[in-house]
Amino acid sequence: MTAGTDAVTVAAPPRRRRLWQRVLGWVLVAAFALAVLLPLLAAARVVTAAREDDRTPTDVVVVLGAAQFNGRPSPVLEARLDHADELYRQQVAPHVVTVGSNQPGDRTTEAEVGADWLVSAGVPRADVTAVPLGHDTLSSLTAVAHLMADRGWTSATLVTDPAHEARSLAMARALGIAAHGSPTQTGSGSSLTLEYVVRETEGLLYFWLVERRSIAPVVGG
Repeated sequence: MTAGTDAVTVAAPPRRRRLWQRVLGWVLVAAFALAVLLPLLAAARVVTAAREDDRTPTDVVVVLGAAQFNGRPSPVLEARLDHADELYRQQVAPHVVTVGSNQPGDRTTEAEVGADWLVSAGVPRADVTAVPLGHDTLSSLTAVAHLMADRGWTSATLVTDPAHEARSLAMARALGIAAHGSPTQTGSGSSLTLEYVVRETEGLLYFWLVERRSIAPVVGG
């Protein structure tokens, strides 16, 4: 009987060992979620936002910048401006903001080129504001958020390429903007290519895991 009892005692794992195994199991589950599920969630968000066309009325249409060539918008930027012009004419918002700085050697900015294009298309100058700041999406939207806070605007419709919409919306909302997405539907940049989706999935993940923690609301903050 004693020998049998000793055998059972040896076979039973100590409580500390069981706790360690449980913790290890949760760590493995969390690692799996970060390594597999989170990228899948980000990719799904990129694709979903790319296919949405939210025309809820807002305070302002925001055109995110893209390349310009000596005062002439690139095909990608022109597609965004054309879509913003459509939204303005459909009375989605009474104002349009163009945003984006310049590259070394440029004589003008993406924002100013965009504003001039919209005015030439028939949008009243008083309804167009150029924000010639920002060399990337986050810095551009931060500049827009400060403008919105100064003017008492709280909501915006973001116009950019389809794959870029999810990351732009995430950043805008982190800045306190009630953001809605209406990506370009036609023209250069409107194709939802695998390469673009992968790149924006990586960008959205980086925002979620790294950049988000350093952002405080500007609009309504």
